[in-house]
Amino acid sequence: MGTKESVAVLGAGSWGTALSMVLADNGHPVRLWSRSQTQAEEINRTRKNKRYLPEAELGDLIRASHQLEEVVHDLSTIVVCIPTKAIREVMGKLNGCLNRPVTIIHASKGIEPNSLKRISEIIEEEMAPEYLRAVVVLSGPSHAEEVVLRHPTTVVVSSKDMGEAERAQDLFFNQYFRVYTNPDLTGVEIGGALKNIIALAAGISDGLGYGDNAKAALMTRGLAEIARLGTKMGANPLTFSGLAGIGDLIVTCTSVHSRNWRAGYALGKGQKLKEILAQMGMVVEGVRTTKAAYQLAKKYRVKMPITAALYQVLFEDLDPKEAVDELMNRMKTHEMEDLVNILLKD
Repeated sequence: MGTKESVAVLGAGSWGTALSMVLADNGHPVRLWSRSQTQAEEINRTRKNKRYLPEAELGDLIRASHQLEEVVHDLSTIVVCIPTKAIREVMGKLNGCLNRPVTIIHASKGIEPNSLKRISEIIEEEMAPEYLRAVVVLSGPSHAEEVVLRHPTTVVVSSKDMGEAERAQDLFFNQYFRVYTNPDLTGVEIGGALKNIIALAAGISDGLGYGDNAKAALMTRGLAEIARLGTKMGANPLTFSGLAGIGDLIVTCTSVHSRNWRAGYALGKGQKLKEILAQMGMVVEGVRTTKAAYQLAKKYRVKMPITAALYQVLFEDLDPKEAVDELMNRMKTHEMEDLVNILLKD
C-alpha cells in the first residue's frame, strides 16, 4: 500500500476512534487527540475507549494524548472528528501548534447557526492560510459501531482539491472501508448535515408508534427538502441520490446506532429535549443543524416543512404529535413537479 504516513485524529469519541482503527488497519501510525488526559491515558493503558466503544480493541499503532501540539507536530494530515460547535475553537488553537501546511480531513456533520457556514468554510476561516493546504470532507452512511467490527462500509470524500481528496481516499481505503470520490463539496456537506434533521423527525414518528409507512414518507419528503436547499446553495442534485444523500439518510433514520434517531424517538415518547441530551451525554448534531437549516430556508426562500415543524418542536415547544400530524396533512402537491424543479434548480 506504499509509504505509511503518520496521521493525527482530533476527537476521541466513537467516530474518531473508529477512523483511527481504519487508518491503523492500513498500517498508518495514529496520534489520537482527546480533551481528557484521563481518557488518553486509559486508551494507552487498556487499548480500549471504554466510554464510547468499550468492545473495540485498539491496536498498538494508535497512541492517544491530550496535548494538541504533541499530536500534530511534524504531521501533514489531520483528521477532525469533533462536534461542529467546537470546530472554531480547536482550529484556532491548531494554528499555534503547526510548523508546516496540513490537509484537514473533516468527518464532522453540521452547519453553524447564524453564520450558516458549512464546516469546510469554518475551517478555512479559522486556519491561517500558510498552514492550510486543503480541506477534505469525509461523509456517508457509516456508524462507528459497525466500522470497528470491520463490517462493510462505503463513504465518500470531496474537496476543492481533488488530488487531496484522492490522497484521503488512499489513506482510508481497504477491504471493508470503501471510499469513493465526489467533486461536489457543497452537496456532500449539505447532505451529511441535513440528514440529521430528518432522522430526528423519523425518530419522533417511530416514538409516536406511527410505523414504517409514516417514516418512509418523512424520509422521502425529507430528501426532497435536502435537495431543494442544497441545489439553491450550488450543489449538484445528483449528489443527493448517492452515499452522502440518500445513503446517509437511510442509515441515520433507521438505526438504533443513530443519536439523532434516538433523540427523536425519546421526544416522540414524551421526554423533554434537555432531559434527553443530558441522558445521552453525546452531541446530537441534528438539534443545532435544525436551527441553521431553518435560517437557511428563510435566506434562500426554500420550502422546508419538515425542518420548520422540527424547529417548532425543538425551540418553540410544539407538541411532537401535533407536528407530525400537521406534516402528514399538508396540502397535496404534484410529486414529479417537485422533483423536476429540483433537477432544474428552479
